[in-house]
Amino acid sequence: MKIIAVSFLLMALTACGASTGQQSVSRGDASLSALYEREWEWRQKEFGKERDAEGNWVKTSGLPDVSDAAQQRRLAYWEGVLGELDEISIEDLSPEEAINAAVFRQIIETLANDARYKTYEAPLNSDSFFWSGLHPQNGGFEDAASYRRYLGRLRDLPRFFAQHMSNMRAGMARGYTVPAVSLRGRDQSIEAYLLPGSENPFWIPLDSFPPMMGGEQVARLQTEAREVIATQVVPAYTALLKFMREEYLPNARRTLAARDLPDGEAFYQSQIKGFTTLDLTAEEIHNKGLSEVARIRGEMELILAELEYDGDMAAFFHFLRTDPQFYAGTPDELMGVSAYVAKRMDGKLSEVLGFLPRRRFAINPVPPAIAPIYTGGRGGLNACLMNTYNLPARPLYTLPALTLHECAPGHALQAAISLEAPGEIPEFRAQNYFSGYGEGWGLYTEWLGGEIGIYRTPYERFGQLTYEMWRACRLVIDTGLHQYGWSREQAIAYLRDNAAMSDHEITTEIDRYISWPAQALAYKLGEMLIREKRARAEVVLGTDFDQRYFHDRILGLRSVPLSVLASELDAWIDAGGPNPYPDMN
Repeated sequence: MKIIAVSFLLMALTACGASTGQQSVSRGDASLSALYEREWEWRQKEFGKERDAEGNWVKTSGLPDVSDAAQQRRLAYWEGVLGELDEISIEDLSPEEAINAAVFRQIIETLANDARYKTYEAPLNSDSFFWSGLHPQNGGFEDAASYRRYLGRLRDLPRFFAQHMSNMRAGMARGYTVPAVSLRGRDQSIEAYLLPGSENPFWIPLDSFPPMMGGEQVARLQTEAREVIATQVVPAYTALLKFMREEYLPNARRTLAARDLPDGEAFYQSQIKGFTTLDLTAEEIHNKGLSEVARIRGEMELILAELEYDGDMAAFFHFLRTDPQFYAGTPDELMGVSAYVAKRMDGKLSEVLGFLPRRRFAINPVPPAIAPIYTGGRGGLNACLMNTYNLPARPLYTLPALTLHECAPGHALQAAISLEAPGEIPEFRAQNYFSGYGEGWGLYTEWLGGEIGIYRTPYERFGQLTYEMWRACRLVIDTGLHQYGWSREQAIAYLRDNAAMSDHEITTEIDRYISWPAQALAYKLGEMLIREKRARAEVVLGTDFDQRYFHDRILGLRSVPLSVLASELDAWIDAGGPNPYPDMN
């Protein structure tokens, strides 16, 4: 039986007799855990990982096999795993293992679908590339063995790139490529890797060594690294740049829609399910987006009235995009505004969360090599990044919302809680990320900032609405592009007319949607679900509603499909909105 909403499982277990039910649950739990643990070990090895002496997964001395044969072998394996999962009945699982099963199914179905539709034949988009992220952005490794494995991966780059290029040629032959218009200038990101020795980005970890490593050992590694960069890294990137400029970019498709790809409508639907973890059609999502755009537009109009602005919305957007008061004069000024927002949020955290993690995060600038094509910011476990490139395109009135989303209580804090929150979860879940859950939470925290007083001016509140409008527009634009055949110009115009973003941000975003079907849908759908459940909780629980416990329940689940999040929050509401960690708060 296929895994269904967990709340139904709870009712079923309550109705079962205790004497026979527990024995059945234990057998089901054992079968499921054996399956996902086996698949997880296999998957880690398939993607170039091995366990170190402490049992932690580390990168091996080689890069993954990305050949077509390897991809199809993985598809066959995952289809077999799904078959085994189908044999495990929901009634045989404990509540926690039912959540594990739902998470595991979504992960494996997404992996299998990507292999089935051969997404590996287009391993790049306007935002992310297979040739980037292969080295640390800063700092080195913990021991000599890690450096040795790193140099081994560098030696493997020519083979790794050759397999990717072979896959991309196969994609070109069947009409499956990234749209050419969304890749303009992206080949320039390869150029930095053509530099020699310490000028090459792969040298970054060779500038930093742990104290226990002696000078002679360091010197040997640096000498070896110079030779590997010269004989393996630079030639691999040189061949890649030639391929991109002479073969791929000239022959990439001129159409935009995912529906224009081989088996395009089914492919786009698979991407919708993979990124949103919801069973929604493109038409349903498009209509939700239109409704949200209209609602947010009404809230924007109220702020114009509050400001007594003498002009229409288009004129106000022009004012926001061009008036110097809304832009930083230096990178440090922008970083300082973001840091001050983060510190103000620190003073509010005890109002919105019961469980607070110990780990802290940094706020760093986006590295210069990628800043021109990077988004305004990103957040993660150790740091959130703010883009200081092209300051006239980085409005300060949206920076508070961006900081909440990327830093705290958004992604950086969310990642720390995922590590530190009470309650064990399987390793495969701890290392997984669903966009609908994670980005839905991030966007929800932007709205939450208004509820707790982070936004100090009408312009900052308008900035929050601008960011919410931006994500609502995504629902319309992504489906417009990939289902309804919108042009790039139509998509740009729609976003420009509805959100007070700079032209640089707008074009960067539209090219991202063009080249990465459905990815952008997850944010708003996740946020809408969380706000819907919060509204229900406030009505049902009344004065017993405590937002700290509501948020603890969301983050304590870690990353789950939105269908699971919905059923778990309903169960929490129906149970009276209890404190998930009564012994800690």
